[in-house]
Amino acid sequence: MFETLTDKLDLTFKRLRGQGKISEKNIDEALREVRLALLEADVHFKVVKGFLESVKTKALGQEVLLSLTPDQQFVKIVREELTSLLGGSQQELDLRGTPPLVIMLVGLQGSGKTTTLAKLALFLQREKKRKPYLVSADVYRPAAMEQLKILGGDLGIPVHDSRPEKPPLQICQEAFEEARKQFHDFLLVDTAGRLHVDEELMRELKAIKELLKPHQILLIADAMTGQDAVNQAEGFNKWLDFTGIVLTKMDGDARGGAALSMRQIVGKPILFSGVGEKLDALEPFHPERLASRILGMGDVLSLIEKAQQAYKEKEGEQLEKLAKKNQFSLEDFQAQLQQLKKMGSIGELLDLVPGARKLTQKADLGQAEKELKRVEAIINSMTLQERRNPAILNGSRRRRIAQGSGTTVTEINRLIKQFLEMKKMMQRFNKMGARALFNRMPAAFH
Repeated sequence: MFETLTDKLDLTFKRLRGQGKISEKNIDEALREVRLALLEADVHFKVVKGFLESVKTKALGQEVLLSLTPDQQFVKIVREELTSLLGGSQQELDLRGTPPLVIMLVGLQGSGKTTTLAKLALFLQREKKRKPYLVSADVYRPAAMEQLKILGGDLGIPVHDSRPEKPPLQICQEAFEEARKQFHDFLLVDTAGRLHVDEELMRELKAIKELLKPHQILLIADAMTGQDAVNQAEGFNKWLDFTGIVLTKMDGDARGGAALSMRQIVGKPILFSGVGEKLDALEPFHPERLASRILGMGDVLSLIEKAQQAYKEKEGEQLEKLAKKNQFSLEDFQAQLQQLKKMGSIGELLDLVPGARKLTQKADLGQAEKELKRVEAIINSMTLQERRNPAILNGSRRRRIAQGSGTTVTEINRLIKQFLEMKKMMQRFNKMGARALFNRMPAAFH
């Protein structure tokens, strides 16, 4: 999302490094470039003004001007101020209270409330070991009610049987009673939306708030709407005094101004960010990590967390044993590709590695993704016996696999050759440990 902003800020810092010594004049020039970059990213002008004033005050301090590396000090200040702009430190969802605690989701139509409700339910169930109960009070869109029932069924989480002919307040009251009877920890309420903030909608939401007295009211905001998201936040906050923000579509190609503006304008914390369509694509929001990513410094902690979620310790130990015994097969490699996919796309993972974007600016990441999909298609077209023992792949078998995977025999041959070379490498270096070696595997298939 922040690629354009990151590139512009990086160019500004490069110019600063070329100055040798920092003065008030070249700080002003750098800040002018930063200002343009932020405004182009659709950051609210009031936020930009306050941010630049704070950076300039700190950048003109003696510690920076007399430093041996003033450009690095300047970048450090920008990072600290960006972190502050985004909320300073992570704020977790408050889960304390007498169950069932009500979490009410509000937002405009199309912001992703229903999907986010399901994602939040999965987060509470999987990460916090809680027992959520879901309800849709959007009587204006029966399709939203059905969507939530389908999502709940996919997750194995109960959903209240809402009926569009009933008033929203009655649905909410009945759902709360049902959640209480079934001893659920949380009641998650999906509310109606509109194309824009209007008084009729706000009165309905306020009535639900007064009835349920929710523990949390979360504003679901589409990060791709830019400054409009800030205006929406102000409108919802005026009527409901919501407690936190969830930014959806943070994996999109928008300019990212909403993320940098909302916390400052409405004074409410960003608690989560939606980073994909899958139901597990909801991440706690870490201001300091996002600030580092915007400045091209990567996010190693998030990368480690993704790896921990994707890989199980027992699987890693099994992989190591297979490598040492020279029993690593295409079936095992296929399993590792599946784990890698759980962590995200190649581009998403590179965003988390410090300096990786600069090193791969000329690389065709789209082609790399296609190549990995091609490898997976080839392995999927093999029988279990062929995956476990590639030595039996004669000419006719290779032609069948090529036809089944939409590839050529030449590509099959190349994959087998690369796989055998990789096995030799694993034999040669098995003292390093198979998990360390697997980090090199994708490169062998480019």
